[in-house]
This record gives sequence, C-alpha cells and structure tokens, in this order.
Amino acid sequence: MSFYIGREASKLWKRICAETSTELKLLFENWKYLLGGLICQYIHGLAARGVHYFHRPGPILQDVGYYLLPELGIERAYISETVFTFIFASFVLWTFHPFILKNKKIYTVLLWCRVLAFLFGCQILRIITFYSTQLPGPNYHCREGSKFATLPLPDNILEVFVIIPRGVLYGCGDLIFSSHMIFSLVFVRTYQKYGTRRFIKQCAWLTVIIQSLLIIASRKHYTVDVVVAWYTVNLVVYFIDHKLPELPDRSSSALLLPVSKDSRVKEENHKLLNGNSVDQADWRSRTQTNGKVQELANVVHTEPAMNGQ
Repeated sequence: MSFYIGREASKLWKRICAETSTELKLLFENWKYLLGGLICQYIHGLAARGVHYFHRPGPILQDVGYYLLPELGIERAYISETVFTFIFASFVLWTFHPFILKNKKIYTVLLWCRVLAFLFGCQILRIITFYSTQLPGPNYHCREGSKFATLPLPDNILEVFVIIPRGVLYGCGDLIFSSHMIFSLVFVRTYQKYGTRRFIKQCAWLTVIIQSLLIIASRKHYTVDVVVAWYTVNLVVYFIDHKLPELPDRSSSALLLPVSKDSRVKEENHKLLNGNSVDQADWRSRTQTNGKVQELANVVHTEPAMNGQ
C-alpha cells in the first residue's frame, strides 16, 4: 500500500513539474497580456473608488425587483457575497486543474489571458455607464445617515490611487451595471466552453441565477443593474471571443507547447515529399474543435475500419 501511494505521489510530482515548466514558457511569452489585464483591473478599482466621491445619498428608486423579492436585511447580506466567493474560488481552482489532473484540456496562462480580456471589455463599458449617471445607492451603507455614503475629499493626490479593502466593501455610486455579475458570467461562460462536466455547467448557471436574485434581495443593486449585466456581458464575451485567436487543442498529451497551424502543415508536407505517409492517428489527434471541449457525458469513442475489417 505504501509503495502504491509513493508511486502515485511520484507521478503527481512529475506531472506538476512538467506542467509548471510548460506554463512558465507560456508565461514568458504572454506576460505582457497578463500584466495589462491586471493593470486594467486596477484601473477599474480606481474608477469605482473615484465615483464614490460624487455619490450623494437620496431616496431609493422604485424597483420591480424590490417589490417581488423579500428584503434579506443587513444581517443576511453576507449570503450573496458567500455565493459570489464560491463562484470565484471554484473557477480559479479549476483553471489550475491541469497541474494535478490527467485530463489536461487547457493552458492556464492562455485561459487567463482570455478571461482578463473579457473582464476588461465589460468593465470599460461599466465605467462609462456609472460615470454617466450617478444613482442613489440602495445598499444600506449608501443610504442617508450612513457615514460611508459619501467620501471626504482626499488630503493628497496619492490617496486617490490607493485602493483599500474597506473601499471595495463599502463602495457607492458604481451601480450600472453589477461588477459581481461581470465576474460570475465571464467565469461561467468560460467554463461552459472549456469545461467537460455537463452537470457542473448546469449547476453553474443555476448558481448565477440564484446570485442575481440574492443581489437584488440584499439591496446591493437595482434590478436594472443585474438585467443590463446579463445581456451586456454575454454580448461582449461573444464579440471578443470571436476576435481572439482560439485556444490550442490539448487533446494530445505529447504536446508541451501549442503548435501553430503553419508548423503542422510544413511537417506534413515534408513527410509527403520524402515519400512518408502521414499517420492517420496523428490526423485524429489534431482534429480542430474550435476551442470547445467535448463534454464527458457525450464522448463516444469510435475507431476507423482498418485492413478491410
């Protein structure tokens, strides 16, 4: 038993080392995109903090969702944040599954470059929207009488560029449209395309729907903030996804780095010129799937007829 555990531990360690080496090579090639995406997240945080200076508390606007959904109250406002944290943490852990699991379908670095592009596109529209019109915040700390409803003017310019955790939790004014919905929808759509478990996909969409209702019931956003997020994020992701180059297919475990289409064509032409036939199994392993991973529930294994059988 100890020998079996030791052997499996050794295999796992070798897999982690090999995957780390591969991802580091991709990181050195794509670090500019990752850094740019992180800088965009910082800019979005600064914009959300900046609009808080312009926020003025006032009467809560009429909202259909507030009439239809019961108010959870400030003591149960943590429920929506808990659901969002679960979605966020689950997606982050899933993006690193190639380091441990055998079914390596994605490259972590390339996937995060894509996700950050989706987030940036949505957040740019969000910044333009909530700076265009400042609505009175419906959240409890944004209402009249709360000390967090307005921010005092900064003492110096450096204070404007510092993002503090309290500002993230007690922000006001950045309403249309919901940032929580941006992250959740981008993550779920990404797993919908590159994930392999149909049941998890269905649960993920159901969780996002529940989170939408909880955000409204917690009075953290108006219903319009959630509704606009649903169609805006989906449209932005759809547009950017078709503009970006598709992720390489990792169905062949022998490939450590993605091979470009030109290099594949040159290799196959070289074999034909030398009188060597192209292996049919090699063609099967390179079948393009347009970046979509087959769901495990729908995979059907077939073998071509060989030798007249």
